[in-house]
Amino acid sequence: MKKELVIVGLSGGVDSSVSAKLLLDQGYKVEAIFMRNWDSLLNNDIKGNPNSFNDVCPQEKDYNDALEVANELKIKLHRIDFVNEYWDDVFSYFLREYQKGRTPNPDVMCNKYIKFACFKEKAKELGADKIAMGHFAIMKEIDGVSHLFKGVDSNKDQSYFLSMLSNDQLKDTLFPVGEMTKKEVRKIAEENNLATAKKKDSTGICFIGERHFAEFLSNYLPAMPGNIVDTEEKVIGKHFGLMNYTIGQRKGIGLGGMKDSEKLPWFVVGKNLNKNELIVAQGEDNELLYSDMCVIEELNLINPLPSADLKGKFRYRSKDENIKIEITGNNEAIVKYNHVKSVTPGQILAIYDKLGECYGGGIIKEVYYHSEKRQY
Repeated sequence: MKKELVIVGLSGGVDSSVSAKLLLDQGYKVEAIFMRNWDSLLNNDIKGNPNSFNDVCPQEKDYNDALEVANELKIKLHRIDFVNEYWDDVFSYFLREYQKGRTPNPDVMCNKYIKFACFKEKAKELGADKIAMGHFAIMKEIDGVSHLFKGVDSNKDQSYFLSMLSNDQLKDTLFPVGEMTKKEVRKIAEENNLATAKKKDSTGICFIGERHFAEFLSNYLPAMPGNIVDTEEKVIGKHFGLMNYTIGQRKGIGLGGMKDSEKLPWFVVGKNLNKNELIVAQGEDNELLYSDMCVIEELNLINPLPSADLKGKFRYRSKDENIKIEITGNNEAIVKYNHVKSVTPGQILAIYDKLGECYGGGIIKEVYYHSEKRQY
C-alpha cells in the first residue's frame, strides 16, 4: 500500500522538527517546506541603521537549522518564497490596522493567508495528501468535518491563532505535537539529537522576528507625536505616535515620574484619532479599562455555534470568559460578557465551548460598557 505523503512546515524550530520526526514514526512519507516570507532588504526595514543588516541573519539561520534537521531525518526540504503574498495579505493588513489606531494580530492572518493557504496549495502541487504544522492544537475529523481543539499544554496552546481558519483549510491537516507538552517535545528532540533541541522559541512578529518595535514600524508609518491627556482632557505628557500604544498598556507610557499622581500607575484607556491624543487613567482597576460588550467583524465559523456555554478568549494570554453571541449579519456579531479588562479593537476574539473546541473567531471592531462606546 502506498504511503500517504505529508508535507510539514519546517520552520527551524523545535516544534516543527519534532512534528516531522513523529510523522516518520507514524509511517508517513514525509517532506518539508521552509517558508521564506520576509525580505529585509526588499522591504527596506533596515534603512538608516547599518547595524540592522544583522537582522537578516536569523532568517537564514532558521533555514540552516531546518536544513540540518531535514538532513538528520533524511527528508526532502523545499524552500518556497511567499514574500509577495505575505506583504499583500498579512503585512499590509498589519499596517492598515495600526493606521486605524487598532492593535492587530499578524500571526492569525499569517496562518489564514500563508500557512494554510499558500503553503497548502504549494504542498498539494508537490503531491501532498496532507500537510502538518508544529502548532500546539488538536485536529479531529468527525464524519468528514474538521474540528479544532485546544492543545494539551495549556501554556502553549495555539488554537487561538488558528481561529480564523475555515473548515476547508483545516481539512487534511495534522498537528503532531498537539497532544504533547512542550517538555515532552524537547525531550524527543534531545533523545533524537535534533539540531533544534535546545533552540529557544521564536518571539516577535510572525516571520519578521524580534525588532525594536517602534523603530521598525516607523519605517512604514510616520510617527505622529501628540499629547497624552487624562480623562479631564488635561495634557500631562507627550506620546510618540498612537500606533505604539495599546489599550491596557502600563509600561512605556512615559508618565512614571509624574508628581501628584497619588502613586497610582497610569494605563492607556483610549485614543482620540481626530485629535491625535492618547487617553490615560490611573489605577489597575479603573472602570475605563473594562467593558461588557463588543462588536466583532469578519466573523469566521469553523463549525456552527452551539446554543449555550460559549467561552471567549480576547487575547492570546487572556483567560477564557463566558460570552453570549448574537450574529447580526454582514459577518458581524454582538458579543456580551461580564466586566472584562482591556478588550482591544483589532485583536482577535476566539470562540470556544466548555470542552475546549474552537468554533472560530472574529476581529474586535468596537467596545462598549453599559451601552456606551469606548473611545478606542
